[in-house]
Amino acid sequence: MKQKLKLYAELIRLNRPIGIYLLLWPTLWALWFAARGIPDLKILLIFVLGVVFMRSAGCAINDYADRHIDRHVARTRERPLTSGKISSKEALGVFAVLILAAFLLVIQLNTSTILLSFVAVILAASYPFMKRYHYFPQVHLGAAFAWAIPMAYTAITHKAPPLEAWLLFLAALCWTTAYDTQYGMVDREDDLKIGVKSTAILFGKYDNAINGALQLITLILLTLTGLLTGRGAVYYSAILGASGFIVYQQFLTEKREPGKCLQAFLNNNWFGMVIFIGIALDFYLNP
Repeated sequence: MKQKLKLYAELIRLNRPIGIYLLLWPTLWALWFAARGIPDLKILLIFVLGVVFMRSAGCAINDYADRHIDRHVARTRERPLTSGKISSKEALGVFAVLILAAFLLVIQLNTSTILLSFVAVILAASYPFMKRYHYFPQVHLGAAFAWAIPMAYTAITHKAPPLEAWLLFLAALCWTTAYDTQYGMVDREDDLKIGVKSTAILFGKYDNAINGALQLITLILLTLTGLLTGRGAVYYSAILGASGFIVYQQFLTEKREPGKCLQAFLNNNWFGMVIFIGIALDFYLNP
């Protein structure tokens, strides 16, 4: 049993929590903006746990969808499902349990948020299959990760998400598309051989330029959100500081070396964290 639990933990990437962090940061951005400061602690806990459950569920269904593909990719061929250490039924069972756990959390919120949660499940469950049908699975992931933002607003305000929420949504979508393209650049050669699709393949030699444009749009949208909500100098200083990570990522991916593309992807954790610190401090000092 202990060995099985270890394999399930590997399946949902608890040993590699970067995905949790990257989903958590925009969720926290939205909670602080919606509450105009520290949100209700119960709602905060529900969303933090929801992030962990939904990202973990996403990993389980992703490995199920890619179980025949991952064996052809050096980075993924030893994953528990692909290597045969657990079965497809077990992976689907883990996915179902995590979705149920997330649903038990969300039913403690208002009806609007519960209804929005069904969209979140559809986005999370369908994302892994998109690479077979179009070149924009990264955009699909962006929508899945950003969907926590309108949910956070409805949970706190009990109203339809305002313009600022959709600006944040678009910012998170563009940011996620950019960093997941960096992640796709790591596996681009393998993906080309297998025949799966990604923005890393679609963008080709323009990958860095398009990523840079998406990251610039992210900064612009975050700035507009700040102007719309009356944020102060601390918030804009955080945006300025976070832009340094974008410059660094462009430097890392310049030669398209897989290891450095992975470094660039991982570096986005610091971008999200700095933006959140700026939001939290600014609301504390300038409520």
